[in-house]
Amino acid sequence: MAPNPQCAALAAAKEKKGLSYGQIAQQIGKPEQHVIDICTGASAPTTDEFNALARVLGITANPPHDAAHATKAA
Repeated sequence: MAPNPQCAALAAAKEKKGLSYGQIAQQIGKPEQHVIDICTGASAPTTDEFNALARVLGITANPPHDAAHATKAA
């Protein structure tokens, strides 16, 4: 079983949509392990990856400005 997302909003959106990490990965065009790493905080997403995850999961609110929500340069 894959680990839960680090961000509570991400976890809630993932559960509400009923998507697996694999399904999310397919929709954003990234490997499943990369999506897991981003969602669990093991890897920081680029701004484009962050925005793609938010789009797929239907997250429209701006994220908090903390370490769990930081992005890296593309």
